[in-house]
Amino acid sequence: MREIVFDTETTGFKFSEGDRLVEIGCVELVNRVETGRTYHAYFNPERAMPAEAQAVHGLSDAFLKDKPVFAAGVAEFLDFIGDAPLIAHNATFDFGFINGELGALGFPPVCEKTRMVDTLAIARSKHPGAKHTLDALCSRYGIDRSHRVLHGALLDAQLLAQVYVELMGGRQIGLGLLAETAADSGPVIVARTPAKVRPPRTFRPSEAELAAHAAFLKDIKDPVWGAEASG
Repeated sequence: MREIVFDTETTGFKFSEGDRLVEIGCVELVNRVETGRTYHAYFNPERAMPAEAQAVHGLSDAFLKDKPVFAAGVAEFLDFIGDAPLIAHNATFDFGFINGELGALGFPPVCEKTRMVDTLAIARSKHPGAKHTLDALCSRYGIDRSHRVLHGALLDAQLLAQVYVELMGGRQIGLGLLAETAADSGPVIVARTPAKVRPPRTFRPSEAELAAHAAFLKDIKDPVWGAEASG
């Protein structure tokens, strides 16, 4: 099964209030294993970057001014995600911006709820009462985030891909008697080598041991087994 883990960076919180998408990072999973294929792009938002947003992701007006607008990269983005399920942390935020940008260009929404997998909702269900930020989940699952100084769409998507696998059961989810092929063509049986059965071993007493046992029984007065036999 093919899935896409993704993250976005923006100029603010609401597309409807004029905020725009400035970065997308996507990581491809097949059967919940990273394939190494990624999609990453920066976009010129055609508006000024608020200082509070720049403090989060570090993307300045000077850095973004020579980047393409979203319209120039939309075809490559849509081709990469295909029809795969889309996984994000607090997914409604990321879906809102991608669908907003697509809608502004006349494209239908691709990030629909039927495709949405929200790792924040999964984490809240699995670990109620705990912290559910990406940083907190990386710490919980022992995922190295030491290189995460600022938010970055591709870096965060790569970290989230590891968190998602852990939330869904960890690397052990592939173990068992049934496994799926990489092409998802159906279950195959993983054969087990039959255990070798050893023949039973017999131990016969020697003549001396039999004689010693008989002499021992003779010295027993009123044995229980004798009373049972006579009764």
